[in-house]
Amino acid sequence: MRFGIVFSVMGLLLRFLGPMMLVPLGVALYYGESPFPFAVAFSVTTIVGSALSFRYSSDDREWEKREGFAIVAFGWFAAALFGSIPYMFDGVTPLNALFESMSGFTTTGATVFVDIETHSKSLLFWRSMTQWLGGMGIIMLFIAILPKLGVAGRQMFRAEAPGPKEDQLRPRIQETAKILWTVYVSISVVELLLLLSAGMSFYDACTHTFTTMACGGFSPYADSVAAFDSPLIEGIITLFMFIAGANFALHYKTLYSDKKSLLKDNEFKFYFLIVGLATILLTLVLWRDTPDSIPTSFRYAIFQVISILTTTGYATTDFNLWTDSGKVVLLAMMFIGGCAGSTAGGIKVVRLLILLKYARNELFKAIHPKAVRPIKFNGKSVPNDIMHAIISFVVIYFLIFLISSAVLSIFGMDLTSSVTASIATLGNIGPGFNVVGPMANFSTVPAIGKIVLIANMWIGRLEVFTVIVMLTPEFWKR
Repeated sequence: MRFGIVFSVMGLLLRFLGPMMLVPLGVALYYGESPFPFAVAFSVTTIVGSALSFRYSSDDREWEKREGFAIVAFGWFAAALFGSIPYMFDGVTPLNALFESMSGFTTTGATVFVDIETHSKSLLFWRSMTQWLGGMGIIMLFIAILPKLGVAGRQMFRAEAPGPKEDQLRPRIQETAKILWTVYVSISVVELLLLLSAGMSFYDACTHTFTTMACGGFSPYADSVAAFDSPLIEGIITLFMFIAGANFALHYKTLYSDKKSLLKDNEFKFYFLIVGLATILLTLVLWRDTPDSIPTSFRYAIFQVISILTTTGYATTDFNLWTDSGKVVLLAMMFIGGCAGSTAGGIKVVRLLILLKYARNELFKAIHPKAVRPIKFNGKSVPNDIMHAIISFVVIYFLIFLISSAVLSIFGMDLTSSVTASIATLGNIGPGFNVVGPMANFSTVPAIGKIVLIANMWIGRLEVFTVIVMLTPEFWKR
């Protein structure tokens, strides 16, 4: 492990993050609020970043995987740590500030804020902006704009890119990152314009665009999207949550090369099928269990299915009050997540699809033990190493989920709250049920529990292995 490289690149990352804080500083000046918290955060972040990057030198050699993992994992934590500074100036305790900041950068959307509207507009803008930066990956943006990293950026992309493997669009990793960010920004602008045309203020349209495209779910209102009570706004956000939950590489190919890329992709078709079946089922459940009509039930169902499946976490109604039948549908969505290469969290649709194909294959082998039947995805056989990696990921994912749920319950949380808080943070979803429901918050979680959930958000956003691998003794051996 060449620690000089790790500290040097982390310094460059902080030097990039610092100027980002000037945006909410401008928002503070516009609304007549004190710019001091962001001025201090900008100064501290930039100074520390400059000190690290100048103190430790980097070189042009190809980085080892462990250095890429370390930069992404520690860089993400550093972003959350320094991003928490403005919260502390607003009277938030250090632990709660780190929780809120980590929830932002990891696009989780879990909040410890009790009265959201009492906080300054500039802080809530920063809160949403951190999700937009974290959505496609602040590390990916970082390598897209810093050509000096050269081939070394490939290790960062491998550690940061969501899904079982990266979908590279260009031979040079910097070009790939630029393409994905260009698509991300372009779709964000389209959503912003549509929300403005639907009657949102520019401030609300910006903050909700940030958190929709990032599959984050932070809103400057305690009632989330329900605060607008607008079917048109809900429809626009539903559409863009669905888009953000699909593979951005496929969005690019659909726009610029093969118009049928999405329709040909097995994962996207399965993603669409899950949304369709879950929406129909939940619509029927709500129509049966509530006084709502079928159109109203459909309105709530499709929004919440896509919101939870894509790990956005917005709410148009308090689904914590639904019957168990409705909650089970949403709980199932929590364990799936969006597509690989999207801004969504969770296990990812592609892993579920390949595991189902694997299970079907094993059943076939039980009847025909001598038959050779490869598992295929998009017409290609899935290599054994990918299959093993998927199984390992799911096993470790559920192990972390069980351990964190147990810890939360030991420290006094009820079972439903413990289980859903654990999966909601590990899957970067946001709200759960009971005390961490959509119209509640995580403020009542004990301090130890918040530390566990912060770790969950960090581990889940970086696809488990990036953080967990650093706990192995082999990682630190030369």
